[in-house]
Amino acid sequence: MANYPNSYYAATLNSKFETNPLPQNLEVETCIIGGGYAGLMTALSLIERGHTNVAVIEKHKVGYGCSGRNGGFVFGGYSLGPRKLIKQVGEAKAKELYDLTIMGVNLIRERVKKYSIDCDLVDEGVLWANWFKDQSVLIDEQAFMRDKMGTEWQYIEPEALREQLKTDRYHGALFEPNAMHFHPLNYARGIAKQIQSQGGQIYEDCAVTDIDYQSATKVVKTVNGNIKAENVVLSGGGYIGDLCKPVARSILPIATYVMTTEPLGDELQNYINTQAAVYDTRFAFDYYRPLKDTRILWGGRINANTNKPKDLDHILRRDLAKVFPELKDVKVDYNWQGWMGYARHQMAQIGEVAPNVWYGIGFGGHGVAPTTTAGEILAAAITKQNETYKSFQPWGLPWNGGPFGPMAAQISYWWYELKDWMKEKTE
Repeated sequence: MANYPNSYYAATLNSKFETNPLPQNLEVETCIIGGGYAGLMTALSLIERGHTNVAVIEKHKVGYGCSGRNGGFVFGGYSLGPRKLIKQVGEAKAKELYDLTIMGVNLIRERVKKYSIDCDLVDEGVLWANWFKDQSVLIDEQAFMRDKMGTEWQYIEPEALREQLKTDRYHGALFEPNAMHFHPLNYARGIAKQIQSQGGQIYEDCAVTDIDYQSATKVVKTVNGNIKAENVVLSGGGYIGDLCKPVARSILPIATYVMTTEPLGDELQNYINTQAAVYDTRFAFDYYRPLKDTRILWGGRINANTNKPKDLDHILRRDLAKVFPELKDVKVDYNWQGWMGYARHQMAQIGEVAPNVWYGIGFGGHGVAPTTTAGEILAAAITKQNETYKSFQPWGLPWNGGPFGPMAAQISYWWYELKDWMKEKTE
């Protein structure tokens, strides 16, 4: 099985994490398939409720997929934006759903502190920087988030923003204070250690080959043995493959890209003079943040072709130079990609596909807080604490388009990218 990809995160792991081989015939109350955020957070949320007879099964390593490769942003919201949420379910329900992700942000903060997880957490907010000259984009969004979502984002005028981001590329920003950034792989492994220390089981390098979920006792078949369980949870994001077709056929794996520069030392402050993470107002936005060792982590773009581009460092460095031209020749020490799990409707998919067979998947590049939310929701459902999962029923598990899905997704992305370009050129 694969080790971690050659990323900055894999190169800066700060502790060991070990698992035992899977016993030939294991019986547990709940078997969770996928050792990324959705699976790990569900396991920990179950354990925190006293439901400790839990096993997490991971094909590769804990946090191997996008959970250990993402930009490290922690903020509220889903891939499906709050305006579309309101159109689809109304203001009250949309706010309730959005608030669930804010709960996820707060729970991440609490767990890092409670469990002393060393993950370079920087609790200094996120900047939404305006790529366009039109200030109404910011003013309207600030009012919308305040009036409809009950969230205060602070407006930053263009001149004030240039004190924080030393570039003429942006035209003001909104600052989201209840947001953070961190080392996502060290966080995932820190959570995994807590699962183990509180009685949960984790098995790495253990690919699932089939699931018999029709009978009362489910059987999860793996390359290393079988697991009997009362409950099964399917996570796995863009790496789910063909497991449980009703769930798998709803997911499109979409690639996104990240790089880190060489350490910049004191020079970093010539470009980024803030500890906040940053993304911009385009649909096809860039995102970046300063790292503790004075590198810049930079990410962006999506592609339905999941093969890694050979010139990825050149592609991302070119994007970086559009914002900070002086860094056009900066050395790139690491570059990598990850596969996000997208649903056609862009909403997180949380629910029950068959009796006691649950899923938390399809977070579409906005998964750090919502996967924590999903873990709480699924744990509450499995322990019969509440039925919050039913709030996600309006979206269901729509077909991903099969062989036509990736091209449809790519054409959609190109269309929005064209709209961004046209807006910029006509200002």
